[in-house]
Formats: sequence, C-alpha cells, structure tokens
Amino acid sequence: MFIWLDQLMQLLVTNVFGLSMDTRLGSSVHFFFYDTIKIIILLGIMIFAISYIRSYFPPERTKKILTRFNGLKGNFMASLLGIVTPFCSCSSVPLFIGFVEAGIPLGLTFSFLITSPIVNEAAFAILLGTFGFKIATIYVVSGVLLGVLGGVIIGKLKMEKEVEEYVYQLKMGESEVEQLNHKERVNFALENVKDIVKRIWLFLLIGIGLGAAIHGYAPAALLAKYAGPDNPFAVLVSTVLAIPLYSNALGTIPIAEALINKGVGIGTALSFMMATTALSAPEMILLRKVIKPKLIATFVVITGIGIVIVGYLFNFLINPIA
Repeated sequence: MFIWLDQLMQLLVTNVFGLSMDTRLGSSVHFFFYDTIKIIILLGIMIFAISYIRSYFPPERTKKILTRFNGLKGNFMASLLGIVTPFCSCSSVPLFIGFVEAGIPLGLTFSFLITSPIVNEAAFAILLGTFGFKIATIYVVSGVLLGVLGGVIIGKLKMEKEVEEYVYQLKMGESEVEQLNHKERVNFALENVKDIVKRIWLFLLIGIGLGAAIHGYAPAALLAKYAGPDNPFAVLVSTVLAIPLYSNALGTIPIAEALINKGVGIGTALSFMMATTALSAPEMILLRKVIKPKLIATFVVITGIGIVIVGYLFNFLINPIA
C-alpha cells in the first residue's frame, strides 16, 4: 500500500542520514519515519470518514436508539454503536449514568462499554496500514463479538443490584439532538481529526519510537521463543500483565508491529492491546464511582477471558509475519 513511502524513506536513511539499511540503526530510523508518516496519513483519512458518520450519533441519539432494542439484537446494536461513538475512560461515568437513567438494560450498556474503547477509527486505520485489511477486519469483528457476548453474559447474571443506588435516582434530563447540515458535518469531522491527532501524537511517537528500537535491536530468537505463537501461555500472560496497565492503544500498535515482525504471535500482541484499552486501571477506577467491586470484577474476568480466547484464535488462524 505504501511502497512509494518505503522507498522514499530508504533514500532518506541512506542519502540524508548516511546510514545503511543493513545496520540496526538504519533499520530503526527507517521504521520510525516510515511508520510515523504512514500512520498520520491513515489517521487523517479514517478519522475524518468515521467522524462524519459519528456526527449522526451523538450520545443522546445513541441512548434513544438503544432503548428500541432488546435481547441479542440489542447487544449487537450496542456494540455497533460503540464503534462510531466516542468513548474513553474519562467519559465512562457520564455515559454509564446516561444509559442506566434512560432505562437501557445493564447487558446492553456493557456491550457498548466493552466494544467502544477497543474498536475505533484511529486504531483501525493504523491496523489497516500495519497489518492489512484481513487482520484489521478480524480485529474489528472480534471487538464487536467481545462486546456482544460480554454484554449477554452480564445481562444474564442479573447484577443490577451491583450498580450504586444513586445512579438509578439521578435524572440527567433530555437534551435536544442537534441537526447538522453537510457543511457542519464536514467541519465537525475536520475538527475531530485535529482534536484526536493533538491528543494522541505524543503517545504515537513514543510507541513508534519503542517499536523502532524493538525492530532494530530486540533479539528475534528470544522473543519468538517466549512470546511466539507456539508458547501456550504467551497470550494468557500478556493479557494478565496488560490489565493493570494504562496505555493508549494507538501507541501500542507500532510496538505490536515490531514484536510481530520479531516472531511474537499476532494474537499475543493484539490481546495485549485489547486488554490495555478495554481494562485499563483508570477506567476501572472511574467505573467504581457507579458500580460495585463485584460487578467490576465480573466485567474484568469476562472481558479478560474473551480477550485471551481472541488472542489464541488469532495465533491459530493467522501465521505470524516473518
């Protein structure tokens, strides 16, 4: 997809920096500049496209849509809306309260909460450019299925009593859904591109920098031995280690790319990404304001098990990149 960029960066490394592509340093420098430019291009395109779609689904409209669905169809719709609706740890509490106040079942709420942070336009853009359409699509489908199944299970457990009592007593009120014309939606999408890039550029550069270091200097044989697809515990360990951490998913993708190129299983790397995004410590701390420890633990265990299964399926179905 970016052959021209790869060749241009090779010229930059050899002619401008005076480095050989056969050296570790030259390979690392090429990785850094190539991935940075590639990701910025993909981010701009994908964030604009999804943001335009997102302009049709503000939180108030999302709540109204979800109130029309029940059962498995409702969980599926909640997960799909999670893809095109902005969600991060900072918005988890107001969204949760808004959904509960609107009468949306707990299972549907968690389908949304699971899928929304895992699957977003920026992550898809980087995955598409890094691993190709096949892996990016499987990642999105996996995120949706995790949300659907996790929400269904939580809904069946009937854990409404594990929500703090004050949440049911709050009345957030109705706000009018703003109607935008085409020009306003385009402006909204452009502003969203600038806002997201502004917020994630540092995470992105740090992740690409670490990925470049791994690409050039990490011992491939050692990584393949202990974190390769043939290690039956690699996915489990990577998921468990990721749960208490906080990391921006966009910054972890370049690291995952470098690890996979060194022989680490695709499922192992992607399960780590999913766990840091869906089960980060800050999100759990914020959710504690509205749900009790038992429900938080249930959410973490169910989602964690789902991520582990997805990781093993990735390793089983997709051959590691050489």
